[in-house]
Amino acid sequence: MKSLLLSLLFVSFVFGFETDKWLHNYDKALELAQKEQKNIYLFIGADKCHFCKMFKEKTLSKPKVIQRLHKDYILIYLSRDRHFIPNKFQKFGVPRHYFLNKDGKILFESFGVLEPKGFFILLDEADLNALH
Repeated sequence: MKSLLLSLLFVSFVFGFETDKWLHNYDKALELAQKEQKNIYLFIGADKCHFCKMFKEKTLSKPKVIQRLHKDYILIYLSRDRHFIPNKFQKFGVPRHYFLNKDGKILFESFGVLEPKGFFILLDEADLNALH
């Protein structure tokens, strides 16, 4: 029983981004971003994407990454297999990373698997673009 609980805790930690303050509806995220005066981080993936899973495990499972994202952004995860994705975003070549202002304007975009250090560089670049 104890090992089952530990396993469940581990799975929820690794994949906690799915349920931990991530939205799955673009319009609701825009409303919240405008209300909270925050920019948006949109992560587009696919359910059976090996690289998306790798990004979640290597980067989004790190507390420092998630803390910074929660502090500065409204978080959206859209799976091209389950969620509506507006036409202005690419659905293929995932994982895709979009940084948007509170009105949904794309400030910066990238794709691929990034280690935490590389993702922090991406966040810094997105923050610089948000200033212009």
